[in-house]
Amino acid sequence: MQHLLESPIEYLKGVGPQRGEMLRKDLGIATFGDLLFHFPFRYIDRSRFHTVREVMAAPDEFPQAQLRGRISAARIVGEKQARRLVATLTDSTGAMELVWFKGIRWVQPALKPGEEYIVFGRATSFKGKANMAHPELELASTWDGGMEAAMQPVYSTTEKLSAKGLTSRAIWKLQKALLPQITGALPETLAVEQVQWLGGIGREEAMRQVHAPTDAQRLELARTRLKFEELFFIQMGLLRQKQLTQQKVRGQVFAQVGGFLRNFYAEHLPFELTGAQKRVVKEIRKDMGSGRQMNRLLQGDVGSGKTLVGLLSMLIALDNGFQAALMAPTEILAQQHFATLSRMLQGMPVVVRLLTGSTKQAERKSLLTALRLGEVHIIVGTHALLEDRVQFKQLGLVVIDEQHRFGVAQRARLWAKSEVPPHVLVMTATPIPRTLAMTLYGDLDTSVIDELPPGRKPIRTVHRFDSARNAVFGFLEEEIAKGRQVYVVYPLIEESEKTDLKDVTDGFESLSRRFPLPEYAVGIVHGRQDQATKDFEMARFKKGETKILVSTTGDRGGRGCAQRQRDGDRECRALRPIAVASVARARGSRRGAELLHSHERRQALERCAHADRDHGAHQRWLRDRRDRPAFARAG
Repeated sequence: MQHLLESPIEYLKGVGPQRGEMLRKDLGIATFGDLLFHFPFRYIDRSRFHTVREVMAAPDEFPQAQLRGRISAARIVGEKQARRLVATLTDSTGAMELVWFKGIRWVQPALKPGEEYIVFGRATSFKGKANMAHPELELASTWDGGMEAAMQPVYSTTEKLSAKGLTSRAIWKLQKALLPQITGALPETLAVEQVQWLGGIGREEAMRQVHAPTDAQRLELARTRLKFEELFFIQMGLLRQKQLTQQKVRGQVFAQVGGFLRNFYAEHLPFELTGAQKRVVKEIRKDMGSGRQMNRLLQGDVGSGKTLVGLLSMLIALDNGFQAALMAPTEILAQQHFATLSRMLQGMPVVVRLLTGSTKQAERKSLLTALRLGEVHIIVGTHALLEDRVQFKQLGLVVIDEQHRFGVAQRARLWAKSEVPPHVLVMTATPIPRTLAMTLYGDLDTSVIDELPPGRKPIRTVHRFDSARNAVFGFLEEEIAKGRQVYVVYPLIEESEKTDLKDVTDGFESLSRRFPLPEYAVGIVHGRQDQATKDFEMARFKKGETKILVSTTGDRGGRGCAQRQRDGDRECRALRPIAVASVARARGSRRGAELLHSHERRQALERCAHADRDHGAHQRWLRDRRDRPAFARAG
């Protein structure tokens, strides 16, 4: 017998073949279960009606307004790009315009002039008059009263579906048709103790409450329970995978601490290790000597000494007769790592080579041969290391920088390059709160370098609005006068082949006007330039000939402010003391937190995590309970 939740969505009352195909194609809802797990993303108050006079008087005070009136005079206005459908809504207090810019061919036939409608949407002001664009409509004659609930769920949909009648409201109606059928179809997945700890709300009731809440407290309990369940089973799956790996995947035993590590520590160590670095190295040595494969995540700010810890780990591999590889997500970072390791190991009998996508064919051929014969001790590279023709004589350790930029499958491809899987150390400067790290990297052990080396000053990050542009330029002048350089980063959140790079080119022109030749020199680097141009601009910057370098994020695809700033920090540390100016658009308090440097961001994000957990009396009650079961206290 087919389980209810596996039933095709078109069999649900109110769907049918045509709607079923649209739901399947646009929202990925193919079954009853898919619909049930299509949760609302917020709730709105639909219990109150406003009048046209209220909305017309102060449209900005009504980001969401609900009115009741008759629609008349529906007509198409304008041509081509300006073509739109305009209708007039009239109630006892006045009239206002309703406007549709898209989906006109579906909306216009459905409008019934003279009929009374319930209208809901966002009120805006245009040329001093209030209007409402793309409102939700329902004939007052079909009004069912349930819509007047103070907590009506809002579901994600698309403009195409909305235009064809599958609005958030329509999806809510489908949920109401499904909910009576789920009785007995959702077996409990959590232990009794866990359900009690979460407020006593079962899985079936949680589903009912999240789609049709009866009150705010029960809704909060339901959302907490469903969030916990999802994260709990993700974590259980990761821990199971970690346990299986530890049981079945053996690792090379690195028992020796020999000449490479001792010589480097005595003669080449650039500075005394911090307490945090010593603690992490001890954890890594213990892992690599345990007989099981090491899989460890290393967190630490830019400048905290992660690369040095990685190098010490690689030297342990060398002392035991193995090779090591360091993989970075971009050529710039790979080149920096190569330069850093070469400088630190200068004078030692350690062969370090670099392999990237731009490595010349003749050099690549000799490098791959030397690597296969064991003549290369440490290889630094990008995704090029994943190629099948890259073979090692005996790979013992893989260090991966910025782990979140690589997938699990890519990590597995490196494992396959050794008969016994190599030890793996992944490093990141992204601040990951502990609970999130447990979720995302539950299959990895975690180490944190939580202190900076002696003498390194914490980076101070500030935010300035565009109105303070002159003050920022003045600051840049002061930094350049001190012999420093400036690295300016412009965001390209959705860069594509069609991107005209307007932000970065406008910024380059603005800075060139403000800092003219011959006293200043402004350069520009972005992802649409050829490699020769990039190399030329970077070489000028490294030599100090360019005082200000304007850049984008450096690759295709979206990257957040935090990533851009880390890249800037890395670039600047590799060159000389430089002032970094990140030009970005702030997007609220959470987005603004990404502008902070790593140690600041970690503190801010931890505060956000605590704030998220501490909403509502029930959450505080859960936090303060003393009779939590052991599994809760352990977390």
